[in-house]
Amino acid sequence: MNVEQNEAPSRVLIADDHIQNCELIEACLADEDYEIRMACDGQETLDVVADWKPHLILLDIMMPRLSGYEVCEKLKQDDTTKSIPILMITALNEMGDIEKAVVAGCDDFLSKPVNQLELRTRVKSLLRVSHLASERDRLLAYLEEVEASGQP
Repeated sequence: MNVEQNEAPSRVLIADDHIQNCELIEACLADEDYEIRMACDGQETLDVVADWKPHLILLDIMMPRLSGYEVCEKLKQDDTTKSIPILMITALNEMGDIEKAVVAGCDDFLSKPVNQLELRTRVKSLLRVSHLASERDRLLAYLEEVEASGQP
C-alpha cells in the first residue's frame, strides 16, 4: 500500500529458511505493488535489512544461524531499524511461543498455514502504519529545522 500514487513500491522482506514458504508468501502478495526480497536465515535477514531498509519484515521464528526471536530483538534494539514493523509467521502456536515473540518486539504474528486474506490484510495494515510513522518523522524533522533556523 502506497500513500501516494507516484510513491515507490513498499519494500517487503520475507525471511524463512524454506524457500517454498517464501515463494508461497510472495505469491499471496503478487497482486500488490510491493518490491519483495527474501532471506534464508537469521544473519542474512539482518544483512538484507541493513542494505535494503525494508518497510516491513515477514519473519519466520525457526531459522538457522539466528532465530526469528534473536533477529527481532536485534532489530528492535537498533535505533535505525526499531521502527520497521515485524510480522512473525510461524508453525509454532503455543501460547509461550506467542509471548516470546511479543517480548522479542514483534508487531504482529500469524500461524502457519497462512490464510491468504489474513496475510494480505495484515501486511497492508502494517505498511500503512509504517508509512504514517515515516511521514510523522519527516514532519517532525522539518519542524525542528524550521525552529532551529528561527523562521516564523
